[in-house]
Amino acid sequence: NAFSGYNYGAQNRILTNNDFTASMDGNLYHGDSKLFYWGLLNYTSSYSLKINNQFQGGAGIAYRFIDSATAYFNLSDGILYETGDLFLDTLHDVYHTFRNSFRVMFKWAILDRLLINGSGFIQNSLSDGNDYILKSNLGISFKLRKWLSLTTAFTYNKFNRTSRENLLFNYGLAVEKYF
Repeated sequence: NAFSGYNYGAQNRILTNNDFTASMDGNLYHGDSKLFYWGLLNYTSSYSLKINNQFQGGAGIAYRFIDSATAYFNLSDGILYETGDLFLDTLHDVYHTFRNSFRVMFKWAILDRLLINGSGFIQNSLSDGNDYILKSNLGISFKLRKWLSLTTAFTYNKFNRTSRENLLFNYGLAVEKYF
């Protein structure tokens, strides 16, 4: 899987967001087992969180408690290596750390029209208890047609190392076509 996203925002001509993220992840399943392995590569640059550059790479295990056409729920845990360059006042904080990455993920489809999905992460540094990252995503999508949906998404990020957080709200139309 691969994903990238870009958020730009300004208010009264003052830059508030200039945030880019790109991720690649993969899962390794063994037969019908509910236990599987995952791997992740992630790059982030975020004006709002004061992150100049951040790279994360790692792997872990996950367990699917529910996995059906209408519902999904899993928990995962693993270890990430992270290196970053942050803006702290007038200084650059160049660092590297190992993090524990714990994730909750869910999806619930109602009557093939309404889809609610989300995930939440907590990523604690293994060397500094005050260094943690929180990420939360919640999406709601209502199908107008088989290929057209009205969507809304909430995203919350807290990066304790820079003492910054953001809350993003997006809405719009989504067009889906699978090849």
